[in-house]
Amino acid sequence: MSAELLNRGGGGAARAAAPDLVGGPSDRQTWSLLARSQDLSRATKHLESPESYGVVLTGERGIGKSGLARAVISSLGPKIHSLQLRNTVANGQTPYGCLGFLLARLPSEAVSSPTGILHAITSLIRAEAAGRQTVFIVDNAGGMDPMSTGVLLNLMATGTAKVIATVQRSSDLPADFHRLVLEEQLGEVHLNTLSEEQTKQVLGSVLGHYVSSTLVGSLHSAVGGNPMLLHALLDEQRHSGNLVLNDSVWTLRDRIKLEGATVVEDFVRSRLAREPQANRTVVEVLACAQRATLVDLAAIFGTEVLVEMEESGLLTVDRNGEHWVSLRDAYVGEVVRGWLSTRRRRELRLMLLGPKEPELGGLAPQDLLSYAAWMHACEDEPSPSPAHALAAGRAALDDYDPNFAIQCTLSLDPKDPEWVAGQRLKSAAYLMLDLPLHAAQALDEVSEAHIAALDPMEFAEVTAAKCQAMTWIDGRSAMVPGVITAASETLEAMVSNPEAYAPELITRARNRLLLCNYEYQAYMGEYAAVAEDLEKELVKDPADDREHWLKSAFCLMETRCVMGRELEAQQLARTVSRQLGNNDRPAQLEESFAREAFGVLLLSGQWRKCIELMRRTPSTPSRLQYRGAITELGVGLAYAYAGKPSSAIEPLRSDAAQLELRPAMNMVKVAYAATAFAYAQLGNSLEAGRYLDLYRTCRGVGTYFSESVAEFCAEMAGRWMGDPDVKPRLLARVQQDIDKRRFTTAGICLFGATVEGTDAEYKLLEEIAENRQGPLAQIARDLARGSLKRSSRSLLAAADAAAALDLLVVEARCVAMALDFARNAGETTAARTAQLRLERLEQSVSALPIQPRSDAPVLTERERQIAKLAGKGVSNREIAMDIGVSVRTVEGHLYQVFTKLGVSSRGELNGLL
Repeated sequence: MSAELLNRGGGGAARAAAPDLVGGPSDRQTWSLLARSQDLSRATKHLESPESYGVVLTGERGIGKSGLARAVISSLGPKIHSLQLRNTVANGQTPYGCLGFLLARLPSEAVSSPTGILHAITSLIRAEAAGRQTVFIVDNAGGMDPMSTGVLLNLMATGTAKVIATVQRSSDLPADFHRLVLEEQLGEVHLNTLSEEQTKQVLGSVLGHYVSSTLVGSLHSAVGGNPMLLHALLDEQRHSGNLVLNDSVWTLRDRIKLEGATVVEDFVRSRLAREPQANRTVVEVLACAQRATLVDLAAIFGTEVLVEMEESGLLTVDRNGEHWVSLRDAYVGEVVRGWLSTRRRRELRLMLLGPKEPELGGLAPQDLLSYAAWMHACEDEPSPSPAHALAAGRAALDDYDPNFAIQCTLSLDPKDPEWVAGQRLKSAAYLMLDLPLHAAQALDEVSEAHIAALDPMEFAEVTAAKCQAMTWIDGRSAMVPGVITAASETLEAMVSNPEAYAPELITRARNRLLLCNYEYQAYMGEYAAVAEDLEKELVKDPADDREHWLKSAFCLMETRCVMGRELEAQQLARTVSRQLGNNDRPAQLEESFAREAFGVLLLSGQWRKCIELMRRTPSTPSRLQYRGAITELGVGLAYAYAGKPSSAIEPLRSDAAQLELRPAMNMVKVAYAATAFAYAQLGNSLEAGRYLDLYRTCRGVGTYFSESVAEFCAEMAGRWMGDPDVKPRLLARVQQDIDKRRFTTAGICLFGATVEGTDAEYKLLEEIAENRQGPLAQIARDLARGSLKRSSRSLLAAADAAAALDLLVVEARCVAMALDFARNAGETTAARTAQLRLERLEQSVSALPIQPRSDAPVLTERERQIAKLAGKGVSNREIAMDIGVSVRTVEGHLYQVFTKLGVSSRGELNGLL
């Protein structure tokens, strides 16, 4: 690295004037303790052990070693007499350097010999300790001079003092200290970087309120879990305005940029200042290229340099394939990249790649992106070739970086063969940014002359892109069928001469327009119109047109599920997942599959699998910015549907706050409605009403599926809040769904509408269930039959099926109805079973969806306590002694229990409670 970079400053004065988040720079070393309770416990245990001389805290710089050392001392309280020793480069070369402050307090005659110094220091420490245990905190123990080392070893050996030493690696300690570690006379606690979960814990404790997954994931990735840098970067984001509190949720407005982050830059500069020039140049090369093969780097810098850098923790080497080398900490590369001048970037590019543009076929997406970014940063360099620019743009979009994708297309000229494809790419990037009008405008720039020159496949792709953009623009979605019809006619005219184009190309072009129609009909909820055609697509050979087969299968997954074929939809999802697994799973295909699979699982009652699917979704920093909120929405929605509102609130409020700042596919409506539903289940009418008001003010529409989910959540929120107008609206929607053969959504809506339903409504619920598959259909069928026949047995069977899916609210509804019917029929055993089951559910369900009509004999807490013990065979006398009452009191409580539950012996209690 050039000297100008090592000397470069900037921002220091302005940064110092800004207030810190948690009290000042010293806290950067201590706030990670919020997530280090286990490390604190282990270090304290080593220090207190009679067989131990103390503990060594190891870990990279900024990890929080000094903060943990002070926390150990603090946890032991006044019984400890502590002394702080700091080692610097200067005092490490001076005898007794770190003990200088003690030597200054010794009488002059005591410092004439090493023995005199040792005795005098020992006497001084013992006098000041006054019987307490003395502990030395030795920062940067690896830099300690030999004389200081000897004094500390003697103090430890004589029991005068113990040590807490901090060092990056135990092997960096003086030889005698390292020997003590190997012999386990000095304990070692290694501090790792914070995990993402620990980062969330720290941020939640420091910031308060809710913390979005986007904020947690982005900060954690930016600094690799380093606590000190995490603190500094969080403070930088706050002062730059990128960290915002929106509706009690902390999140980010935009991507995190490390350029200008003063503390992080200072940390990197300090770290690299100790490295030789060759090592710094390697860092510069990898900062620009992001990775390079071991062979290429070794040819330039030599193997020894790379080995040394790997051992010191600057580099990481992938041992597979071509042995790719990259910087271990990505933030180092981002910071260094921001320092490099255009001239220096050009020098580094020529050093690694030479003057020629690399072969496109040999570049992986990651290398393509870094090369394009490298070229775009060199303003006076020629832009990448059109082919490279287009490929880089596609890679950027796959990496969820739509802004860079658009930047790549700007170098394309209308005369370039790649220009039309570039406009399609630009349109897709604008859609990712939720700017459908811009997306349509990009395609409108494609002239008739360009269209006439396209081959059939590219023409079909342009048409598909237009349809996709129009679908999301208010007032234009109805025009899509006409566009598809006109394009189909044009395509047939283009291929009227079969010898002009290869048959495979013609087939793929026709497939693309067919897929446009399938996707549009699914968007509108017209599944019955395409169900038969989609089934025909499924039996075709995927190898003929894999992308068409996969996307058609995605549509069919949703179609089958909504039309009542939930089990077949789940089976198809497993088949498609295997097909995707045979490929590299491109990001856009993976996202489409995850979206459809989530819908299938949600409508099938598989809420746990929904959450697993969302949490398996890749969480790169770029993806978090554009899809992190959608992931949290999926988790929260699954919890809300499952009747677990307490777990749903945090992710739902978080995703709503993020979607307000960065909209995506009109999903903020779903977020508002689902949040209202969760609050209503908790009985919080104020917050539920607030989110319902937000839902009602949303403009624009989404897909049929997202709109139906939002509407259902909003109506169910109203139902929980006692709105009498909800039921008629739900029944009207049920009829609409039946007319369109959307039996699954019809059944779910009717299930919600029939709390306190009529016989006619239960009969309809049973009929709909006959057109569905899976456990939710069985629950609806048993509930309907039980209600019609007043059968507690059928209702308890429905409750069992709901319990198997862990749908506690549904289970509680079925059990409450079973209890009423059992009592009315005089079914003592069934009533007793239902009563006890309902009492257990009340402990888990925040509010029952339905209350039994007749008064239920409820056991008191004392009666339940005694009944449990009695059911286990404990005698009355033992129960009385155990809970501190008289035997007569126990007998009285058992009489009440037997009467309420209708049992006559203690043995019947076993299993009821």
